[in-house]
Amino acid sequence: MRDVQDKLRATAKDLLASGKVELVLGFEPASLPMRTRACFARTADAAERLVWNEFCSQNLAAYLPRLFEKPAHIRGDWTPPKVAVVTKNCDARSIIGLVKEHQLARENVVIIGMPCQGMVDPEKAAATVDERIAQACLECVSPSPIGADILIEGQSRPAAADRFQRVKDFEALTPAQRWDAFVKEISKCTRCYACRQACPNCYCKSCFIEQSKPSWAGAGDDLADLLLFHIGRMFHQAGRCVECDACVRACPMGIDLRLFTQKLVKDVEELFGYVPGVSLDDLPPLCTFQSDDSECFVTGPGEE
Repeated sequence: MRDVQDKLRATAKDLLASGKVELVLGFEPASLPMRTRACFARTADAAERLVWNEFCSQNLAAYLPRLFEKPAHIRGDWTPPKVAVVTKNCDARSIIGLVKEHQLARENVVIIGMPCQGMVDPEKAAATVDERIAQACLECVSPSPIGADILIEGQSRPAAADRFQRVKDFEALTPAQRWDAFVKEISKCTRCYACRQACPNCYCKSCFIEQSKPSWAGAGDDLADLLLFHIGRMFHQAGRCVECDACVRACPMGIDLRLFTQKLVKDVEELFGYVPGVSLDDLPPLCTFQSDDSECFVTGPGEE
């Protein structure tokens, strides 16, 4: 990936030196091995810190809503910055989703699309090359950047043949078995909210789970409260989740959140024919209504 990294640095330097952007948001080496962290490059010299490798797994779109928030100390008019973001295709789709939900203006973002060979799961790093790739990358059907403003040339991983096999296995269980599997997985949660903080779509200034008027849940780790938080957060992702796996990577307890969020991705695609983050023109299913929309989610499949 060295040549791709050199092209990225050259592109970032040009954008910053020419004044086309004020900031390039990318990746730099972290203090721990096999890790990267967000890099905020504001000068051409700082662009030398940028890296591109199989450990650039973080979805940097999560930083954008705050970057485009008007600072509290500024009174009067304020011009939002022009920011370039280094993205995998899933990250770029998250940016499109944020634009559609009016969290940032498209003209203020330059999407730098990177070729993606799949990100390494550090927990699997000692395994063989194919076995150490993160589950989300193994199931990715669109690894090549789409809709980028600047495309860094390079080889991407082949698209997966079927990203929903695990979901299909889950759907084959009885409702009681699915519920038991969900409860067993979520019971590991410590409510650290790392999944929420890492998710680009969780940009609410006040999360529903922390509201006091009304109060939706207690502050402890009671199982009912854990289930309420995760069910509420997951359903907020319907028609928004781009399967980037930021929530899974952030979870210190190793909870398989992907299985459940991907189930919603599959349902939205099948019920409404909608894939999030692909087009700026299509309205998200939860933001619109068609008279011929399926209502089986109210009753049950085959009971309309």
